[in-house]
Amino acid sequence: MIETYIRRLVSYGTATGLVPTEDIIYTTNRLLELFNLDELEDSSGDISMDTGELEEVLAGMLDYACEKGLIKENSVVYRDLFDTRIMNVLMPRPSEVIHRFYDLYENESPRAATDYYYKLSRDSDYIRRYRVCRDIKWSAETQYGNLDITINLSKPEKDPKAIAAAKLAKQSGYPKCLLCRENEGYAGRINHPARQNHRIIPVTINGGQWGFQYSPYVYYNEHCIVFNLQHTPMRIEHATFCKLFDFVRQFPHYFVGSNADLPIVGGSILSHDHFQGGNYEFAMAKAPVEESFCVEGFGDVEAGIVKWPMSVIRLRCADTDRIIGLADLILDRWREYTDAEAFVYAYTDGEPHNTITPIARKRGEMFELDLVLRNNITTNEHPLGVYHPHAKLHHIKKENIGLIEVMGLAVLPARLKTEIAGLKQTMLSGGDLRADEALAKHADWVEEFSVKYDRIDESNIDEIIKKEIGRVFMEVLEDAGVYKRTQEGRKAFRRFIDSLGTSDGK
Repeated sequence: MIETYIRRLVSYGTATGLVPTEDIIYTTNRLLELFNLDELEDSSGDISMDTGELEEVLAGMLDYACEKGLIKENSVVYRDLFDTRIMNVLMPRPSEVIHRFYDLYENESPRAATDYYYKLSRDSDYIRRYRVCRDIKWSAETQYGNLDITINLSKPEKDPKAIAAAKLAKQSGYPKCLLCRENEGYAGRINHPARQNHRIIPVTINGGQWGFQYSPYVYYNEHCIVFNLQHTPMRIEHATFCKLFDFVRQFPHYFVGSNADLPIVGGSILSHDHFQGGNYEFAMAKAPVEESFCVEGFGDVEAGIVKWPMSVIRLRCADTDRIIGLADLILDRWREYTDAEAFVYAYTDGEPHNTITPIARKRGEMFELDLVLRNNITTNEHPLGVYHPHAKLHHIKKENIGLIEVMGLAVLPARLKTEIAGLKQTMLSGGDLRADEALAKHADWVEEFSVKYDRIDESNIDEIIKKEIGRVFMEVLEDAGVYKRTQEGRKAFRRFIDSLGTSDGK
């Protein structure tokens, strides 16, 4: 069967455009070499395949590699290292991808360029479509709009042997992190994913050299990552706003935003400056401005507080320099802002707490910049963060609230898939949730929401659980909001707005 798999994979390469007709024999011979074969003996049978069959073909090739000892161990980690080697045989060189991208960009459109690159990233199996489609997704209606909920299943869990092997493996500083440009073409190792089928598009942003790529886990449509080609730490500053708008000007069909630059409220990789963007409109982007204001000296910039569970200021103007000027003022003022009555402290013991999560987009001829106020202070009551999901919500979401969650997409842990299944079974059978170690943490939550429904049975339990998880995520965002949506919170938010020097009448 390995010979049939090779022929089918080459056929897939030609059908997707990865393998030009002129490269068919060359690609076939490289695959023979990879599998220690001298020739193709079987030339019969149907070799056509569509994109949906890639998982099946790769699985067959990996099974063969395991049988022949080409893979050290038949586990997901070692299989992922080897199937990336397989797909690399079909890949064009980075220079070819870059030339094609910019040819489309200059002669057709930015959208044509990103369409080509996104398709390449999917066809090459850098984005493993057959895993991404297993993610559990739904939307939940709330007072802030429809929030997106995702239980992330596309990132495979390592088996215990692989985890143990990774601990014993030689620690390497190459690449320095998962975002560094040295990942392009890297073979990977037990404690670092293979990236032979990874290609990076160089982009110049605000005069600096950056890279453009897609996330292998695509939490939303065309989920991209834009990263500094130098391994330099995250920092929210004047240049950040300039870079965000420069990227949006070059790719106006994409939004782009940055995680904050402090622990707890920041992203998972604070050591490498990067943004995330894509061709998607989140609930926060759809949320209206509920209170407008005008800052002295910036009368031409529309400014307002967004109706959102977190504390968001939206700036809007056709001139990005004017937006950036006002954003600088807001950032500088927020960095140093303390309001003890609202439990907002810029510093404790010299440690800074205030920062911003910025998101930029273009609407027609106008540009927008959303500035989400963040604060990472901790207390004995809330050791993981005062403006972080509180303990009663940790049974659903305990992790940091980064850029993607801020905008209204919950990325929930894979454990919830099995826990929800167990939850449903126990609820329908009338069992005791507290008697099950894995489900006990959900018991208070279930008791709290169950009383709202006249009945919970097979016909409605799925929708009820999805709805209630959506409400938990809404509460997660409210916890992460510095200014609560109460009368006191609104007054406190207004005190900060007034500190900017607002004009009368708005």
